[in-house]
Amino acid sequence: MARRECLIVDSQLDNLFAVQNWFKEFYDSLEPDLTWVQQERDRLNIAVAEGFTNVVRHAHALLPPETPITIEVHLEGDRIHINIWDHGDPFDPNQLTEPKPGSLLVDGGYGWFLLRRATHQVDYLRKNGKNCLAITHNRP
Repeated sequence: MARRECLIVDSQLDNLFAVQNWFKEFYDSLEPDLTWVQQERDRLNIAVAEGFTNVVRHAHALLPPETPITIEVHLEGDRIHINIWDHGDPFDPNQLTEPKPGSLLVDGGYGWFLLRRATHQVDYLRKNGKNCLAITHNRP
């Protein structure tokens, strides 16, 4: 069974609760045979929250707060795809240096690496002048 959902919100940290609530409603409404998504909800919530807050704090930092962020969820069988689209400048996550465990970074720096550890695949792409954080998580 395939299922798609989409949410568009303004680029404001105050919307994080609405994003997480929307995502919770998504996985709470799934059929019983898709309970694996509910079992992975903590990992997936981390991914959605990190992706959203990174867009607000970094990609949209110099853009108006009304700049939209689009979050798409596509569930198909044993795989869930989460795409977070932004209007920021291009970004190359491969340029980031992984922080040492226990180090405290004033400006953050853990989000990208946290995302990569919480889910099975994280990609970054640019399409039609927008950035997409593409997260894929497979059934365990």
